[in-house]
Amino acid sequence: MSYSDGFVIAVPTANKEKFIEHARQFDVLFLEYGATRVVEAWGDDVPDGKLTDFRRAVQATADETVVFSWIEWPNKATRDAGMKKMMEDPRMDPSNPDNPPMPFDGKRMIFGGFSHVVEL
Repeated sequence: MSYSDGFVIAVPTANKEKFIEHARQFDVLFLEYGATRVVEAWGDDVPDGKLTDFRRAVQATADETVVFSWIEWPNKATRDAGMKKMMEDPRMDPSNPDNPPMPFDGKRMIFGGFSHVVEL
């Protein structure tokens, strides 16, 4: 059964192009390690909710945009192996001077892995 990782982050709106460059550089690694698809979606209709919402979930400020992203994998075993390789890959090391800094606050990222139960 297919598997997905989902992410919600707050990105400074002024960093949109930096975010896109960052995603283009690093998202290909997920594909290299077995993902079938990676999507980065820049928020343009993210309403405020009455109890909770995407903006509050990541403590987005007025000058930030919410980004919703997901990675699709053929199955959880491929995901687990791929994510392990990603974490060990020196191209992901933030201390590597060749790697650009993340253009967002990773401490406010929400993420999780999901088993697909319905696919149409």
